[in-house]
Amino acid sequence: MRAAALPRVLVAAELRGLLPEEPFPGHEVVWVRAQEPTPRGDFVAMVSILQRRIGEEELAGLPNLRVLALCAVGYDSVDLEAAARRGIPVTNTPGVLTESTADLAWALILAVARRLKEGQEMIARGEWTGWGPTQLLGMELAGSTLGIVGAGRIGRAVGRRAVGFGMRIVYTDAEPQPAFEEATGAGRLDLSHLLAESDVVTVHVPSAPETRGLFDRARFSLMKPGALFVNTSRGDVVEEAALLEALEDGTLGGAGLDVFSREPHVPPELVAHPRVVCIPHLGSATTQTRRAMAELAVGNARAVLEGRGPITPVGA
Repeated sequence: MRAAALPRVLVAAELRGLLPEEPFPGHEVVWVRAQEPTPRGDFVAMVSILQRRIGEEELAGLPNLRVLALCAVGYDSVDLEAAARRGIPVTNTPGVLTESTADLAWALILAVARRLKEGQEMIARGEWTGWGPTQLLGMELAGSTLGIVGAGRIGRAVGRRAVGFGMRIVYTDAEPQPAFEEATGAGRLDLSHLLAESDVVTVHVPSAPETRGLFDRARFSLMKPGALFVNTSRGDVVEEAALLEALEDGTLGGAGLDVFSREPHVPPELVAHPRVVCIPHLGSATTQTRRAMAELAVGNARAVLEGRGPITPVGA
């Protein structure tokens, strides 16, 4: 029998190395891995990661839940309507991962623009015979146009970095971003014009009904021949079959992908493609950022349990 009843909190076991030993003083912490079913019971708070889907069934098994804190900026893993019906606030961790994710987007832009995968594989196969003047010629970023699809925190951070590379910047967003425009010289375009004008397209939109499948055959066909495509947002905004077609027919010159539509499955055709760089959802993967995300998620849950408002509620 469990000794007298400390209120119980569910915490993603994957966060254990990023948090203090007692993240919830005065509570019993139950650690659960994402591949395990969501426990049922009298838990008062839950700190979760993106890989756990939480919908009507899971919430029904947590009748005492007072807060659901995600260690992620995206929240498409949660049925927000089901949570709202139960009066459960849902929180996320925006802001703290902005700079690391922007850096990662640039790592992909540079890797694809300069054909680093092809060069590394050439050496690995023992096929490099020495320097040649026309060997693996890539894209010159200075003077090229960067198109940012979604100028939220991360998109704007990517744009600020583009200034140092001497790129022209265009963006599409639901709202004008005058401070961003003033700081970078960026211009706001509708999506069709952005795709037609950009040499590099980088995607920074959330997964939502209006963005799922956003990049389909029709959208890729609007892009400049040889343009580069980078996605560090969510995998389901891209139809991967259409992306492969665009690579094969020459519409795209290359792609850098940190996210995929059915993670952790990655289409083998993308992995094998010489001009596609695939990495395993590393956008926020620095020690400092992941720790800050975990601490903010716990801070959100503790704020609610202590009778205060959440720090970063979804939708705020």
